[in-house]
Amino acid sequence: MSHQQSLFSPIRTAAVDFERTGGLDVVVDASFGAAERIQLDERSWITYVPGWLSGDETLMRHLMTHAPWEQRSRWMYNRVVQEPRLTAEYPVIAEAPHPVLRYLTDELSEHFGVAYSRLWMNWYRDNEDGTSWHADRPVNKLDEVVIPVLSLGATRRFLIKPDGGGRSTVIVTHGGDLVVMGGRCQKDYKHSVPKQRAAAGPRLSLNFSPRQSQIA
Repeated sequence: MSHQQSLFSPIRTAAVDFERTGGLDVVVDASFGAAERIQLDERSWITYVPGWLSGDETLMRHLMTHAPWEQRSRWMYNRVVQEPRLTAEYPVIAEAPHPVLRYLTDELSEHFGVAYSRLWMNWYRDNEDGTSWHADRPVNKLDEVVIPVLSLGATRRFLIKPDGGGRSTVIVTHGGDLVVMGGRCQKDYKHSVPKQRAAAGPRLSLNFSPRQSQIA
């Protein structure tokens, strides 16, 4: 399933609370009024919310400048390779030096009824960066879980398919869009952001997950 980008920017439905955003001109749609439900099977679903965040470029510039980005490496077969993206994380969002992250977390936690406390971020620098098929660890230990992923910046494809193989569901994400994986998505499915031939600018993804005590 793919979605076409609107010709117009989302209309703001609420004023910016600069105290909660740390002075950044960003605001979320707390009503989730544009949400679309994609039922993958009886126990797995995606909620896609186009334009959930207004001011995504402002937030993106802030995080690109101030978050603790690093180039990580991992073993692939018999050698160590660099991951094709940059990564930053806040194991405890409440301790992050960015009020705007707590604002986003509070809005997501209230809507989904989940105490989100950890943030994992990926920076896809261009079309040559991506991530292969995977489930998110350690939340894939849970029988069911709701994981929101916020996109900032360039348009990229988000793919999800059954773990045992099968047809992929494709969502074309734009800056400010929210993709939420729910139910058994982390158990029974894999997802990816593939590299692509067409040129693309930088994109950040913000992945929110529950506290570790819920996973152990």
